[in-house]
Amino acid sequence: MLGKGPMTTKSPAPPVLTETAPVRPALTGPLRRLLVWTFPANIGMYLLWGAIPGILLPLQVAAIDEDAKAANLAVVATIGALAAMLAQPLAGAISDRTRSRFGRRGPWIVGGALTGGLALLGLASANTLVQITIAWTITQIAYNFAQGPLAAVLPDRVPPASRGVFSAVTGTGLMLGALGGQVVATRFADDLPAGYLTFAGLALVALTLFVVCNPDRDNRATPRRPFSLRAVVDSYWFDPRRHPDLGWAFLGRLLLYLGYFIVVNYQLYILQGRVGLGAAAIDYVPVVGVASLGGTVLATVVSGPLSDRLGRRRIFVYAAAAMLATALLLPWIWPTKPGMLAFALLSGLGFGVFQAVDTALITEVLPAEQDFGKDVGVVNIAATLPQVLAPAAAGAIVAAAGYAPLFPVGIALVLLGGLAVVPIKSVR
Repeated sequence: MLGKGPMTTKSPAPPVLTETAPVRPALTGPLRRLLVWTFPANIGMYLLWGAIPGILLPLQVAAIDEDAKAANLAVVATIGALAAMLAQPLAGAISDRTRSRFGRRGPWIVGGALTGGLALLGLASANTLVQITIAWTITQIAYNFAQGPLAAVLPDRVPPASRGVFSAVTGTGLMLGALGGQVVATRFADDLPAGYLTFAGLALVALTLFVVCNPDRDNRATPRRPFSLRAVVDSYWFDPRRHPDLGWAFLGRLLLYLGYFIVVNYQLYILQGRVGLGAAAIDYVPVVGVASLGGTVLATVVSGPLSDRLGRRRIFVYAAAAMLATALLLPWIWPTKPGMLAFALLSGLGFGVFQAVDTALITEVLPAEQDFGKDVGVVNIAATLPQVLAPAAAGAIVAAAGYAPLFPVGIALVLLGGLAVVPIKSVR
């Protein structure tokens, strides 16, 4: 991921920051259309990430062995997330070099969604832990070949002064999809295959419409950079000494995501075990999801445009970390249904604030335009790596000491994530 390596060019010196916020261009024409279609595209993608690892996959794993469900889920989720972590930077690097009539991103967005849907057909019919693991791993790889190029569209086509608005729309779609996916997925608790097929279809339609309605330019005449084994290796790292701002942004996202998901990924089991709801927990997930969703939407629609207006990003990350730490404190000291509801609302606010500005912050510290896809993919490891680390860490913590210690660990991680962006110099 991060490390040393030869560089052919030096990163330009960080720009001198002034107190004048950049003028935001009018959101008209293709830029406005891109903004409109970014919303359903991200909802379609993140419905999958909310529904499957949050509800459908835990239920499928538990049906195989109820007593070992936590450990088995950790194995399946860890292997799948590791595959996702490896897939997205490679997808970005390949799409950077793609030359086609439909541009460099579109073919991979549609192709990844189609292949991922076929993989979900396999997951829907899986009935052993090995089959589930294989099918989920292929699913992760395929959809990350769609998600990596989709994320690279923002730095490709959106001026920096408008990226807060786009980041807010992306963040809102992310949270609406992730939380909405959990809520909708509970309706498929008795028919998991139907759930898998439904979410696969929604993602395919949303991502295909995004590409069709926002056509990229024909880039077949653009010189093609060579793609070699060295390019594959280089797609997994950047040098934080040459690009320190990107390194700090990576670390901040990694720690904050890890602190959040170390608890959220085990939310169903926490409701069943620590809160004591047992089988009734599945019916309480939509209540918690709606509370979190309300906080997220409110925070995101306010924070993104306000960040553009003020020309500031980091202060919003600090606020998000403080809110998430407070949210994680509540169910730790108050392990009840109201405590989880309060956690959901406040964590939704905090994560909404973070999502509204984090994508914009990341795109403003990327080193080189020709490597946007690769660099976005590398930085997105900071979002996927917690999916590898969180299940393994949480599974070990739960096995050793129960669910309670997850909360102080999460609090420490999100606070460190907020502090990590303090040294960034090129973004206010």
